[in-house]
Amino acid sequence: MILLDPSARPIVGHRGNREHAPENTIPSLLEAVALGVDAVEFDLHVTRDGVLVLMHDTTLDRTTDARGPLAARSLAELREVDAGARFTRDGRTFPWRGRGVGIPTFDEVVEALPRDLPLIIELKTPAAAPFLREAIARHALGGRIIVAGFDAACTSPLRGCGFALGASTPDMVDILLPSLLRRRLRAPVFQAMCIPPVYHGIPVPIAALARAVRPHGVATHIWTVNEPAHALKLWRRGVNGIISDDPGAILSAREGRYPSV
Repeated sequence: MILLDPSARPIVGHRGNREHAPENTIPSLLEAVALGVDAVEFDLHVTRDGVLVLMHDTTLDRTTDARGPLAARSLAELREVDAGARFTRDGRTFPWRGRGVGIPTFDEVVEALPRDLPLIIELKTPAAAPFLREAIARHALGGRIIVAGFDAACTSPLRGCGFALGASTPDMVDILLPSLLRRRLRAPVFQAMCIPPVYHGIPVPIAALARAVRPHGVATHIWTVNEPAHALKLWRRGVNGIISDDPGAILSAREGRYPSV
């Protein structure tokens, strides 16, 4: 899989084509696919009645026309929510409002996307883990996914289930000092790092971390990178994947600098 290939430079659509379409929706994901991304990334929560759905926040307020916690709603209730209502690029116009863009279920997304497309799936709540494990088996997705989550409680129950896991925040804390001191790491319990350039205002030592995990075959993917020059700099520092809100711009930069990729 390209997301775990140590020589690859994959470009990943962050929540789809988020700069140009409502995040974590099927139209956004399909726009990213049409651009030619190597993978897409999206976030999962779980409804009151135990259905996996795509949403980043715990509440509906920021991206939809509804308010309140997502986990308090059933899937039937979420079917009435407009997931394109608040998307805007200029702060004044809302081109996706009222166009019938809904909050998709995980199953719907898997069916809508190409069957060989790699996925980075971020769990936003530990409650989603058992439902995701079952869905991965049902769709036979194990060979083309990375499951990530800041909270170790999201990913630790999924160890040994036959698919790649991303490093949690505690995992990253454990390897930070040894990486900076250039000490050899013990074999990590994760297969990929999906990390930001800056965390709570503190620059992340990306080059040191990527160098430290490389001997263990761990891939490094950086979010969220929207400037082509930044992406090229990260690739020179040993990063594998670029996770971008504007993957079209990053694809153009990669083609210009690494045309054989």
